[in-house]
Amino acid sequence: MESQTNSRPRVQVGCQGWNYEDWVTPPAAARPVFYPNGTRAEHMLDTYARAFDTVEVDSTFYAAPSDATYDAWARRVPEGFTFALKLPQKITHEESLRGSVAAAALEEFCRGARRLKEKLAAVLVQLPPQFEATRENLRALSEFLPLLPEDIRFAVEFRDPFWFEDELLVPLSLKRNVSLALVEGPWVTRERVWRAAATLLDATDFAYVRWMGERDLTRFDEVVRPRDLNLDKWAAALERLRARVPAVFAYFSNYYEGHAPASANRLKRLLGEAVVTPEDLEDQPSLF
Repeated sequence: MESQTNSRPRVQVGCQGWNYEDWVTPPAAARPVFYPNGTRAEHMLDTYARAFDTVEVDSTFYAAPSDATYDAWARRVPEGFTFALKLPQKITHEESLRGSVAAAALEEFCRGARRLKEKLAAVLVQLPPQFEATRENLRALSEFLPLLPEDIRFAVEFRDPFWFEDELLVPLSLKRNVSLALVEGPWVTRERVWRAAATLLDATDFAYVRWMGERDLTRFDEVVRPRDLNLDKWAAALERLRARVPAVFAYFSNYYEGHAPASANRLKRLLGEAVVTPEDLEDQPSLF
């Protein structure tokens, strides 16, 4: 394990998902990929949690997990590990945040998510590109946000870049447990996201960061488009972020550089956080 040198508050850095066959080291590989050779799907979360202390769960976007699933996740990870959950598409995409169906689905989802207790990082409200910055959608957002319970953090992600204007983001500033998701993605510039965030950080108690990429890759076992300079800029931004908010959660997509664990570890090194390498996972027995 590479040592931690930064004594300031931690940024929890992880990946968007943990269940990827491409992360399993093939037989006779010259060097480990991420998971040791032979790691089965049912053991991936346990192994992942030895390297990272947070993960974003994509499967909750498609359907809310059962109580038993939440309980199993919580049992398989150590204290201090957190899960970020995507709000189901039933609410964000099908109902567009509107009406009694969305409200009931939100209430039921939050009931289940609370089973994670202190291992719940935040809930990502990922809105589709079709949720454009119109007067009608602004009204829907403004009516939906008061329904969000105060005991859970929520990060709102816009895919229409026209939302990133101060006057349209005012509703997000009215609840301290709601934050703008800071996204590196092809639909909005990094600088525009940072400008929007600067006006909201004093109104929230956490930051939520995501790194996306063009969805043109077919394998996720190595970095194929390194973005070192870009990550250097983000690392500097995250240093400023953690000086302003008490909690920062950050998640990489495989599509960002080609291999999310490598991207996450590079950022952790830049932030002075302790790093568990794929070689460490090969050498150490599971602790959980």
